[in-house]
Amino acid sequence: MTTPLVELRDLWFTYPKTAQPALAGLDLRINTGEMLVVMGRSGAGKTTLARCLNRAIPAYQPGDLRGEVWIDGIERSRADVAALAGVVGLVTQDFEAQLFSTNVALEVAFGMEQLAVPREEMRVRVDRALRQVGLEGFERRDPSTLSGGEKQRLSIAAVLAMQPKLIVFDEPTTDLDPQGKREIFAVLRALRAEGVGIVLIEHEPEACRGADRLLLMSEGRIVEDGPPEILLRRVDRLAELGVPAGDLDRLAAALGHEGRFADVASAAAALRKMSDLPPPPSLGDGRFSLVHVPVRVPVHDQCPNSAGDSVYEYGHESSFSDSLVRRGRDNTGELLVEARDVEFAYADGPPVLRGVSARLHGGEMVALVGANGSGKTTFSKHLNGLLKAQRGSVALRGRDVATLDLEEAAADVGYVFQNPDHQIFAESVRAEVRFAAENLGLPERDIAERAAAAIAEVGLGGFEDEDPFGLGKGQRQRLAVASLLVLRPRLLILDEPTTGLDAGEQREMMGLLGRLRDGGTSILIITHAPWIVAEWAQRCLVLEQGRLIFDGPVERFLADPDLVQRSDFEPPDAVRVGAELGIAVRSVDDLL
Repeated sequence: MTTPLVELRDLWFTYPKTAQPALAGLDLRINTGEMLVVMGRSGAGKTTLARCLNRAIPAYQPGDLRGEVWIDGIERSRADVAALAGVVGLVTQDFEAQLFSTNVALEVAFGMEQLAVPREEMRVRVDRALRQVGLEGFERRDPSTLSGGEKQRLSIAAVLAMQPKLIVFDEPTTDLDPQGKREIFAVLRALRAEGVGIVLIEHEPEACRGADRLLLMSEGRIVEDGPPEILLRRVDRLAELGVPAGDLDRLAAALGHEGRFADVASAAAALRKMSDLPPPPSLGDGRFSLVHVPVRVPVHDQCPNSAGDSVYEYGHESSFSDSLVRRGRDNTGELLVEARDVEFAYADGPPVLRGVSARLHGGEMVALVGANGSGKTTFSKHLNGLLKAQRGSVALRGRDVATLDLEEAAADVGYVFQNPDHQIFAESVRAEVRFAAENLGLPERDIAERAAAAIAEVGLGGFEDEDPFGLGKGQRQRLAVASLLVLRPRLLILDEPTTGLDAGEQREMMGLLGRLRDGGTSILIITHAPWIVAEWAQRCLVLEQGRLIFDGPVERFLADPDLVQRSDFEPPDAVRVGAELGIAVRSVDDLL
């Protein structure tokens, strides 16, 4: 037998002031060039495992560590991080915390400088790493001006350039659009072919494509270890462990189908045979087929863009069921926000917004989608005055946001950042939720009542005296929402609200947002998650290179392959199967 690249023997780790071990007698062997995917609900021990592999535990994280860690044939359980810097690379879940240099090229070069890589070799590696992650031409950009997805790519490039033997990726694609995910997964497959060991911690089953093994973790233990194509079929077992099953696997399990559906076409063929449905009309090119051919017509005059191209909706009728029509109908609530011809560019950068116009009404849930760097976050920050339009205007309930104090805008528009830790700072949950109301000088009685109601609404009752940073990611995300609900905003903006959350936490977050919408709060979600757009949004705003190219019902967006491609969006497999069958659905449940 060959010497394994990594071997963990009876590994235990317990964080300070906790009784439950984060790792409980874990045994694991990773061979050279092997790719492992690790999945499990939040708190299963995945990130703790990652930190043990690069020695951040115990070097930077105190606690009780027992057992053996063998890396590259040497026992390393007490090695420091620097000793393994050229052997084990780690892309952390909080990728922004890894970025600190003044431009992109220096960020990628920094690790190599510490390893004394020759200057000419460094230049070659910087160029190669940036090319691998799709950041060519960004060498002199300030990392702070990049989009979330671009920052994530940069953090990956900085580790790739060091050429370690093992790279651990802790949710490396959470903020990437579908094209970005495909590119990163292609990089991982290429690294594996070169003999690099890969450990990939992810929440989505698509990460398992091309992997050698899937590890399922629960309560600090590896409870399943085997080929992904076998484990992913066990839908009920995945649900027990808080791991989402793919649409096609859920469909196969519900229908009692033997084996897995290889693709959308095979799933549709099986359903057509069962249902005695006629074959759909063929488009002749194997693409996502449509039942309704949309007719482009100019939308109402609120949405022209700076290029002179009309933003369009569609003139055909949808075949969605009554429940879906209700979920996706146009909203007629009060006009909350109106953006007119908004243009914006960061210092020394190209235009980010190019004449964007849109309206948001009361009591609707709207998805803001588009490829990384299309301007989604930048546009959303104009809606409450965090950024000021350089041309055009944004009106909040008829008043120009540029003339309002941030406190006035915050009372109507709440903003939950991509990373909740960027807005959490208080010493307790109660203090965090009370802060905004106290800052606006509300009476103590109102503050207490509002804070209690907000904490209850997000399901954090009983945690009032807890340290916010001791909470899980999903709980911190809900705390960030509660800290805004205390002001009772009319519009709540959330930037990628489900990133880093397990399947159960994602459903809890969306359930919370659905209740808020039903109570009259408008919700604007920036997201790359197809199921959120398909199952929850009523309307879609689509940005492409700073221009708004679509504003209309979600079903019309999902029905247009050109729009889907331009926005770098991938409809859920259930939606695609439905289209193959000539029926419009948004989820596996709708399809069934």
